[in-house]
Amino acid sequence: MLGRIVFQLWQLFLVGVVMIVVVLLFADILNDVAMFLEIMAPVYPICFTMTVSTSNLAKCIVSVAGGATRAALTVHQARRNNMADVSAKDSSQETLVNLAGLLVSLLMLPLVSGCPGFSLGCFFFLTALHIYANYRAVRSLVMETLNEGRLRLVLKHYLQRGEVLDPTAANRMEPLWTGFWPAPSLSLGVPLHRLVSSVFELQQLVEGHQEPYLLCWDQSRNQVQVVLNQKAGPKTVLRAATHGLMLGALQGDGPLPAELEELRNQVRAGPKKESWVIVKETHQVLDMLFPKFLKGLQDAGWKTEKHQLEVDEWRATWLLSPEKKVL
Repeated sequence: MLGRIVFQLWQLFLVGVVMIVVVLLFADILNDVAMFLEIMAPVYPICFTMTVSTSNLAKCIVSVAGGATRAALTVHQARRNNMADVSAKDSSQETLVNLAGLLVSLLMLPLVSGCPGFSLGCFFFLTALHIYANYRAVRSLVMETLNEGRLRLVLKHYLQRGEVLDPTAANRMEPLWTGFWPAPSLSLGVPLHRLVSSVFELQQLVEGHQEPYLLCWDQSRNQVQVVLNQKAGPKTVLRAATHGLMLGALQGDGPLPAELEELRNQVRAGPKKESWVIVKETHQVLDMLFPKFLKGLQDAGWKTEKHQLEVDEWRATWLLSPEKKVL
């Protein structure tokens, strides 16, 4: 009976830990949780195997997540395309810090070995200090490439005020707590069969624009799916993401340019127009809006030749709509 109660409490604890890990500073918190599980493993012998196995599993996840994060930050810090040099210096500093930590632990070990309560107190204090330091470090980062969160903030500010946020302001406004507020679902690089099931539907999406992407908007679920052409480059992906987020803005609040305000009133009035018709009209609005927005991004210091948008690998080929010639 006692074993079952301990097991249920342990499950609740792990669920809470997973919720925290998903929300904020994944690799750092998960690494601290793994160390805590190793410390607590001898306290509950009945759960020793499960605890140690969970700890090792968490460390494996930390290795993958930490490696991916380190690679992204190394690329960000290699301002002169000197990624190898930055990586070598980072490894040297980490080795030095680990050596210093080993020396400090050797000095503290005789002081805490006979007092488990004091040991746990030191662990929780240092863990809290570690998480806070990493939180401040993440907050101090200024990424100059656009991901979906930063693009959403910059585009919203631009549509409402006509100004483009600079990277410092946008990074400061970007939330670390994600997934708790409703936002349009944007999927880039999806397979073509998700959008169309017939030639007629394909013609509807292709008609009226020459952009190498096809976009489908589900108004009821506020979901945008984008098929990319083989010719689509970073600028096309950025425009497609901007297009999708702009459609999401039609179901939101706040001031919009006159052209988009008219479309938003049509959307709110009811399903009088099919989604593909609204998408076609927003293509025309974006033809005027996106060049100014792109130039504003470049003038504000954003790097538009690359991005951090989540794009799947599916690509398709179709004949672009012929350009209308004005005589």
